[in-house]
Order: sequence, then structure tokens, then C-alpha cells
Amino acid sequence: MSSTPPRPRYVPVSTYRLQVHHQFPLTEAASVVPYLARLGVGACYTSPYFTAAAGSTHGYDVFNHNEINPELGGADAHRRFVSAIAAHGLGHIVDFVPNHMGVSAGGNAWWTDVLENGPSSPAAKFFDIDWAPVKAELHAKLLLPILGDQYGHVLERGELQLEFREGGLVLKYFEHELPVNPRQCPRVYRMAVEPLTAEAGADNPHVHEFLSILASLENMPAYTEQGPEKIAERQREKEVARTRLTRLAHDSPVVRRHIDEAVRVANGVPGQPGSFDALHALLEAQAYRLAYWRTASHEINYRRFFDVNTLAGLRVEEPDVFEATHALLGQLLANGSVQGLRVDHPDGLFDPRRYFEMLQELAARVTENLTPTYVVAEKILSGQERLPVTWQVHGTTGYDFLNVLNGIFVDASHGRRLRRIYSKLTGRMDAFDDVLYDSKQLIMSTAMSSELSVLAHMLDRIGEGNRKSRDFTMESLRDVTREVVACFPVYRTYVDESGWTPLDRSVVSQAIALARRRNPAMEASLYDFFREVVLPRSLEDATSDRPAGERRVGYPPADDKEARERLRFAMKLQQYTGPVQAKGLEDTAFYRYNVLLSVNEVGGDPSRLGRPVEEFHEANTHRAKEWPFDMLTTATHDTKVGEDVRARINVISEMPEEWGREVSRWMRINRTQRRLVDGEPAPDRADEYRLYQILLGSWPADLPLAHRAPQELIERISAYMLKAAREAKLHTSWLTTNQDYEDALTGYVQRILGPAGGPKFLPAFAPFQRRAAAIGVINSLAQVVLKLGSPGVPDFYQGTELWDLSLVDPDNRRPVDFATRAALLSGLAEQDPAALLREPQDGRIKMFVTHAGLHLRRELPHVFVGGDYLPLATEVTVRAEVVAFARVSGEDAIIAAVPRLAAGLVNDERSSPLGGECWKTSRIILPEALRSRTFRNVFTGEEARSTEAAGQAWLFVGQVFNTLPVALLRAV
Repeated sequence: MSSTPPRPRYVPVSTYRLQVHHQFPLTEAASVVPYLARLGVGACYTSPYFTAAAGSTHGYDVFNHNEINPELGGADAHRRFVSAIAAHGLGHIVDFVPNHMGVSAGGNAWWTDVLENGPSSPAAKFFDIDWAPVKAELHAKLLLPILGDQYGHVLERGELQLEFREGGLVLKYFEHELPVNPRQCPRVYRMAVEPLTAEAGADNPHVHEFLSILASLENMPAYTEQGPEKIAERQREKEVARTRLTRLAHDSPVVRRHIDEAVRVANGVPGQPGSFDALHALLEAQAYRLAYWRTASHEINYRRFFDVNTLAGLRVEEPDVFEATHALLGQLLANGSVQGLRVDHPDGLFDPRRYFEMLQELAARVTENLTPTYVVAEKILSGQERLPVTWQVHGTTGYDFLNVLNGIFVDASHGRRLRRIYSKLTGRMDAFDDVLYDSKQLIMSTAMSSELSVLAHMLDRIGEGNRKSRDFTMESLRDVTREVVACFPVYRTYVDESGWTPLDRSVVSQAIALARRRNPAMEASLYDFFREVVLPRSLEDATSDRPAGERRVGYPPADDKEARERLRFAMKLQQYTGPVQAKGLEDTAFYRYNVLLSVNEVGGDPSRLGRPVEEFHEANTHRAKEWPFDMLTTATHDTKVGEDVRARINVISEMPEEWGREVSRWMRINRTQRRLVDGEPAPDRADEYRLYQILLGSWPADLPLAHRAPQELIERISAYMLKAAREAKLHTSWLTTNQDYEDALTGYVQRILGPAGGPKFLPAFAPFQRRAAAIGVINSLAQVVLKLGSPGVPDFYQGTELWDLSLVDPDNRRPVDFATRAALLSGLAEQDPAALLREPQDGRIKMFVTHAGLHLRRELPHVFVGGDYLPLATEVTVRAEVVAFARVSGEDAIIAAVPRLAAGLVNDERSSPLGGECWKTSRIILPEALRSRTFRNVFTGEEARSTEAAGQAWLFVGQVFNTLPVALLRAV
């Protein structure tokens, strides 16, 4: 039985992603909509536009889910934006962030209330905070790691300053403004009582009012109170006192003057340590504990987005929290402003399955329509992992497609040779699995150590509750948790209250087996205990004939206290394995293992150099049957390099020996540009090897390789290499920078691309780069065509209709010149595609292919979204391969065909593999349903008719690739 999700009431035929921010607000986005409509786009798909941190360039640090960001133009600009979308017949999909909120610099009202009132705050339940952590000093406190130095040094330098404002105290620390527990404010105010009374007199009514206010503050419930009545009383009393004190300070300048003087005294005097005692005592009485930012990795007690202290995890699994964070989103769905959703980072959620149920329930309720809303999840699938069929979504955001697609343009037959060349030139011999294991261990011992401690403490409590496991020590339980997480093959499992699946069991078993193999000396019973806690046995384990995605009854009844503790541990563990995998894989191992950077992509596996065409067809066939509305991407705001950078770097796999010789020569030419750091040449050979790949992939298509690079390019490459080195965490890192190595690295880039070394290096680099770029054009056009034709919804990241030679963020979030793109599109209809191919530097050939393909999809949506998928066999008689498939719906049919691994067909005389002379007798075999049909090439207008003989029908490849090296053929 198919598990295909129900068809949503709206399905985009394609999407175009816009990054909105204060420099590209919603009014600017609205002005781009007419261009997108002409390009052929089906839906405008935006980054989050809810109120976020000031100056946010991405919108994922949301301060208020229920307000359109004023920096983007607010509600009025949003109305104009969605009106423009509707007027041009497009749909609208918005990116939504349920997992976390931004909590920096006092801009989040809920977080501010938690800081003021601790567990007693009505907003305390919104955030995933451990109010009873392992460290006793943090009981009922929130660790706030915002200080740039040790707390005592910061305090005694006078950097923490109180200020009286609007009837209360605030604590200022540079850009941060923190509330002060109102119950403790009298510690400061009482310093004003004696001098105030002496000046104004004990009988002064303002003095009486002041003392009355202080008494009310001192008698209000403590921030540790959590009973509903006490919480309500505290909220009421603090607001009444604030209002009274505001009025008093306004009505009595004398009272205000003495309060200000008390605040001045409390703020202390640098050089006089004792003068800070009162302020220290006040800060110790807060619901938060100020700390040096470096302590976060070991002691933080709130869940973060990965290791980002300014992004705090939400408990959106709680109905009240869900409703509070989704109110405006519900309105936008109800009034038709939004037709679809992209959900950010669902793997961070406590219970993703239940979240997507709640989301669809909300949409059904507000729209009064039970047909599902179109939802895609930013779920990173690893290896053969499949999207959970129990999620009420319509697919992922497309990284799985990206990696399978990219893989077919890597020559797998040269993988061993490439690794050998890499090892020889860099000295790096480690297998990728070992690099990943070490990287995850590093993350758990540094950036995410505190979360590991919490899990170990939870596991220890479970162990103590059972006589069979009470002898396991806290340290041993921490060790086993760390080892299993380091060996996790995917981002997370999906254990929940309804149990676990065979897929969950397979993942945990694989992780434990790998951990045992790496740590044979660790006591076996530890692994058995760990497995039993995460996946407790049940009577139904005996039945193994159920579908892999079906939920099993894995937990005893909810009234079993130990079972509840085990379930909570399993579900909290899942919120940890994902961030460790992301930080260890994407943000560490990908920057340490540089064999072929084009496969170091989100959701990718650098140990797999190349994928067979059969895997591509299998993935498309599965998607057509099970996830026909899945999103297909080749570039996002999170990809490691631009889609056309990957297309060029892939070429290395087709000529590894030539690449190895060239890199060796470049290293010799540039050896004098390296510098000694701690007795070793810097940059190291691995960083240098990475640099040459990046230069090969990102050199601007319209920029001649002269004797020096433009300064803008040098700065972009330098910034990328610096980020890569910090992410690798071998010579320098974000936490502990090594300035000498960083200077040597960026200086090296400056020297080899500038006047010092450019005249020697760039002429030597140019021939190979030009050839890779020429073949890269073919790869780039091929991946566009395959994305346009494959089952699912193709997504185009902003600006990628021209060459995308961007690097990792923030480089890929630079402004897009839409005016130039609109002008190029206006003149595109009159252009000869053959002429565009001969002069590919300006990218118009890519826009031409994209534009034609998008309009074809718009004309035949039933073929592309929901049509049958038929892989087509090919017989290629030259040194290249062809990928082809058909999409069929009734009498309508199209064929997508592209070359792959075609470097052997490109030379100085032939810049692109075209015509029968190039392809000889190579042919695409047609199925019975397409025999005797005539096809028109959507790009060139040329017609192709099948040839039939001996019971077969085919199209000659040279006929299909007569004018362009890619084709979308429409049956006529």
C-alpha cells in the first residue's frame, strides 16, 4: 500500500526562494514579483519575515512570531507583497521557525519576562529550560553566558551598570539590557531611605509612599514560586509597584534624585573592589546567573539551536506554546496570504510527528478546510534514510535530491585515485568515518558538553532507580552516551509516546555496534542498559512483519514512573544527536576532509565519490510514487558552495591525474608564499588543496584570468578560507582563534592572487580552470534540466537563474541584481540558443534553459507534479554517458535528456558535445508508450522522430543534442 500523503489543496509547480531582510524588505520583494512571473515561477517562497533580532539577515532569530518584522516594512508592506503575488497568479510559501527564538539584547519579551521572574514567569513554560540542573548553584536559575570575560573581572571593571527606568531597575552590559528581579530591587532602593528621610522628613507623604512601595516589593512572592495563584499575585504586585514608583519618581524630584544616587553607589567604582559588593549581592539574587560566554559549553541549562547561545529552544510540543507562537501564522493561512509552509529544523523538536499533526489541525481549523496544507520539512536525510511516513508533510526541502543529483556528475570509477592523490599531496590519510567520529567527539567535549552532562544525569537517575543498574557510575553513563552519539549514522531517531519503529531500532543498533567496535574495552552491559532505556523490549518485538515505518508499542503505560523517565531520556537524546551530527558533520568534518569539495554538501556523504545513474532513477521513482510534491533543490541559503561551483569541481573527478599534476605544480609555484607558524609552514597542505578547488569553482565566469585577481574576489576567497579553517578546528576555531595561522592563511590568498604571486600562479592556473569551467557549463545546464523534469517541485534559490558561483554564507546571501536579470529576461526571446551557448560567460544560456523549462512546467503541471516517471535506457558509444527519463500523463509526455561525465568529448576544437559527429550512434531507447511519437525540443524548436527497427524504437543522441547539450522534448 502506498504511503503517499494526501494531495494538498495547493501544490506549487515550482518555487523561487527570496531572502528578505532590512536591506531587501518586503516592498523590494514585491517589486521583484512581476519578474518572477515572467521567468515562469509558480510560487514565491520567502525566508522568515516575522519580527527578529535587529539587523537580522536571515530571520531565523525570531523575537515575535506574531508580528511582521517592522524592519521589513511591517504589516502594510506584507499586504502589498502578498497582493502582488496574487495579482500575478503566483502562490506564496513562507519559512516558519517553531524550534527556537532569538534571545539576544533584550528584544524578546517572553525571554525578558523569564529573566525577570524565573520559573514564576508565565513564559517560563515556553522555553526548554532545566530549572534543576546538575550544578546546585544554578537551581531555579538560568545561566546567561553573555559576558566577554570572567564575571568578577567584568563586575569590578564597572561594565555592569544599573539604571532606574520606568519604575524599576534594568542592568546594562554593552548592548544587553536585562531586567532586575523586582522583589530584590529594595536592596538598592533602601540605600536611599536614610538620606531621603533626612532631607524630606519622616512625615513627608512621598517618603511614606516610597516605604510602602518597598514593603510591597519585598513581600511579593519569590520568583521560585510556581503555583498559579502565587504566579498571578507576583505578576499583579510587580506591575502595581512599578506603576506606583513611576508616578512617585515623576511627582517627587527629591525621591528620584535619591534613587539615582543609590543606583550610582550600587554601581561601584572601578579600582575599589569592595564598592561592588552590593551590586554583586543583587545579581546573585536574580533568576539568572551572569557568566563568561565560554562557560556555555559546559554549564548552560537551556536548550539552544545547536550551540548558539542567542537562540533558545521552544517547547512547542505544549499546546499553549504552540497556540501562542502560531497565532499570526493561523491568520495568514485563514486569509489566504500564505498557501504553503516550509518548517525549519523539525529535528530539533521534542516530537516532530505530533508537531506536524498540530500544524495541519491548525490549518484545517482556520481555513475551515480539511484538505491538507502544503508543508515541506527541512529534514536532512542521511544515506538510505527515508522521510518518516507518519509526518503530515509533503516532502523535504530537497537536500536528498541535491546529493543524488550531484553524485551522478562525479566519476565514481576514479574515487580511489582521487583519495590517493589527496593523501599524497596533503599527508591526510584518515578515512572519512574516522574524521567524522573525531569531529563529533570534539563537539561533545567542547561546544555541546553541557547537554551531554544533562543526559548523563538523566540516565544516572534512571539507573539508580533499578537494582540491576544502580552500580553504573555517572562517568561511565556519560561515556557510553558520548560513544553511541558519536557513532550515530543519522541525525536522529523518532521514538515517541507511541513507541518506536524497526527503523529506530536499526539506527540505535548500528550506533551501538559501531561504538562497541571502537571501544571494545567498555563494559558490554553499559551498551545493553543504554539500548534497553532507549528502546525497551515489548511483547510485540516478536512480530517483525510490520511495515518499517509503522509505529510499535514500545513503552509500558504512562503511569509507570520509570517508563516515563526512560521515554523522556530517549526523546531528549534525540534532540541532542541531531545538533551533534550537524555540528560534527556539516560544520567540522566537511572542512577537514577535502578530497572533493563538491560532495561535502548538506546531507551528503564525502566518503561516496559518485553515484550510479540507477540510484538517481530509483530515487525519482520512489519520489514519484511516495512523495510527488517533494521539493527539489540545488542551492539554498545553507549550501556549502553554489550549484555551479559544484558543477565545476565535479569535473576534477573526470581527470584526476591531470588535476593531481596541476595541483602539485601550483604548490611548487606558491611554496615561497607560505609562512612559518609554530615551526610549520602555513597554510597547511590540506587548506591549500581546498583553496585550489574553491578557486577552480568560484572564479567568475566573465572575469579573465589576468596576472592578479580583483580585490573583491580576493576578499571573498579570504573570508571563505578563514571560515573553513575555523570550522575545521584544527589550527584555529571560533572559540579559540589562532591569529598567527589566520594571518598566514589570508595573507597566502592575498599573495598568490595579488601582485606578489599572481603573475606566476594565475597563468599556470588558467588552462585547467578554463577547461573545468567549460565542462562545468554542461554539468550546470544538465542539473537544471534534470531538476526541472524530475518528480517533485523544483526550487530556485534567488539569483541562480544566472551562474551561481557563490560560496558558503554569508557569501551566498549577497544582494541579487534583479534589475539586470529582468533586463536580460526581456531580451531573451530574440536570442539564438546556439549563440548563447557559444558565449556562456554572462549566464544567459542558463536563464534561457530555466525560463523555458519553468514555462513548460506551468503549461503541463499534471505531467510534472503527479505524472508517471519512466527511466529511459541509453546505449552510448562514446566516452560519456547520457541520463534520460520520460514524464507521462495521458497523452501528454516529455523527455528530459542530458549528458554526464562528458569531459572526454570536450577539447579545444569542441567546447560542447553536440551533434551526430560527436555522439556517433549513441541512442535513447523509447518505451512502447512513446514509440512513433514526434517530439519538439522545447529549447530549440527542433523536431525529433523516433527510429524503429528490430522491435525497438529510439532517438539518436546526436539528434537530441544537436544545438544544445541538454534537452526537454515535448511529445506533439
